[in-house]
Amino acid sequence: MKRLSTAGFVALAIVITAGCGKSVKRVKIDKQIDLSGKWNDMDSQLVSEEMISDCLSRPWIESHKAKEAQEPTVIVGEVVNKTNEHIISETFTKDLEREFINSGKVRVVASSKERKELRSEREDMQSHASDETLKAFMEEEAADYILKGVINTINDKEGKKSVRFYQINLELIDIETNRKVWLSDKKLKKYIKD
Repeated sequence: MKRLSTAGFVALAIVITAGCGKSVKRVKIDKQIDLSGKWNDMDSQLVSEEMISDCLSRPWIESHKAKEAQEPTVIVGEVVNKTNEHIISETFTKDLEREFINSGKVRVVASSKERKELRSEREDMQSHASDETLKAFMEEEAADYILKGVINTINDKEGKKSVRFYQINLELIDIETNRKVWLSDKKLKKYIKD
């Protein structure tokens, strides 16, 4: 009898455990899924598309081309996360870079972190690369403008209902003159009901 109850208990435990397993389903990358109401991949993508499109439609770009006779060179700088959420801002800055590059209207140079790695690689080449493939020092393209920004949020909660408001501010600054040539903001509001 004891053996039967132990075997029955084990079988019941297996059935219960199997019933509580995770279910995973692959979905399309562009499918909008918002589980928590927090900043997510779709927010990053949509905000970067809209804001860079606005940036590239403004007079600063034509003024630059008229003065310099070539496309402007941009570096995407820091986007500061001032929310109370853990937002990996590098994902957002890469979305911004992608939108700039894919537009074909500006040239984008590497970030300061990337430049350090590239300089180290060029240094290593001096001892290890053939003369035909060696990359020269002092040939980097300097940026004309830097894009910087900040993400802020305001949370309002009452009982099981909450509203998350995001404001993303971006500004494009002429590196030589420190003149701001474009600035904009994008606002997102999410209503969450538990």
